[in-house]
Amino acid sequence: MHALPQEAWLPLQAVHQSRVRRYADPYLARRSAGRKHPVEDFLFTYYTQKPGQLLRWHPGAGVVLSGSAAAERAGWKYYRTPDDGELEAAGLPAGSTAITVDVEAFVRDRRDALHFAGTILAGTAARPAQFGCFGLHEWAMVYRQDKFELRHEYLQLRLGSERTDEVVEENRIRCSHFDAFRFYTPDAVPLNSLAPSRENQRSMEQPGCLHANMDLYKWAYKLSPLLPSELVMDCFELSWRIRAMDMQASPYDLLEWGYPAILIETAEGKAEYVEYQRAFSAESQELRHRLLQELTPLLESVANPAPESLEGQQ
Repeated sequence: MHALPQEAWLPLQAVHQSRVRRYADPYLARRSAGRKHPVEDFLFTYYTQKPGQLLRWHPGAGVVLSGSAAAERAGWKYYRTPDDGELEAAGLPAGSTAITVDVEAFVRDRRDALHFAGTILAGTAARPAQFGCFGLHEWAMVYRQDKFELRHEYLQLRLGSERTDEVVEENRIRCSHFDAFRFYTPDAVPLNSLAPSRENQRSMEQPGCLHANMDLYKWAYKLSPLLPSELVMDCFELSWRIRAMDMQASPYDLLEWGYPAILIETAEGKAEYVEYQRAFSAESQELRHRLLQELTPLLESVANPAPESLEGQQ
């Protein structure tokens, strides 16, 4: 353990909160006004982490926060007061006001989540990236949508329904990510050349997939407060940028929202998509390795294997 005095950690907390508010405040204002944004609401509506939870700064496992301001964290889940031996080992006087993450309680309660996250992260990091999907998963989600409930009723299809369906039919659909595949329209399901499922998720995910890379944010926040919030926000901001590019390549007309289209129905658009995809893949691999570096000592303490399927929620 090592200690952070209040004069050192309060500025870190303030920087984190400012970083979060850049994204959260506009979302909260839209929500209060009853307005939606097809790109910038996503990380707060699809995933289960709420803005208030994200706003909380965590130093990560093995850090002792000292000072009077640390006392408010005594009621936070998975925090505890260090004993005098731990305080002295961290260079603090016995009886100091201090708080630290309760790693033992988290591992006890969330053992399977730790194991499953480690399995997904390590498996995805080890596989070669695939770059042949061209964002067609979003198109498959609206394929023949006139027969089904509209996915985003307030958005217009850039090419219209008939031409959108033709783009799906003219291309090979190759989505490896179950949490994208599960939103396909029924008519699009048999067109996918792969069959991702919750059961085979751990063997299917690969680092070229935009959705697998967005999900780095999910794994990071699910393991809070064990992970430092700076790493969680690095994952969040990568996911934010991927979501923007994913929707630019979608069949929707988002120009009035400030997002010009990537025309994946053309050869030039496909090449542009892959260029972005490769860059995001490289960035995501760096974050995966950082997450695994933080998790390795914790994963070594996890003896029980995870169940075959765990936590389908985002």
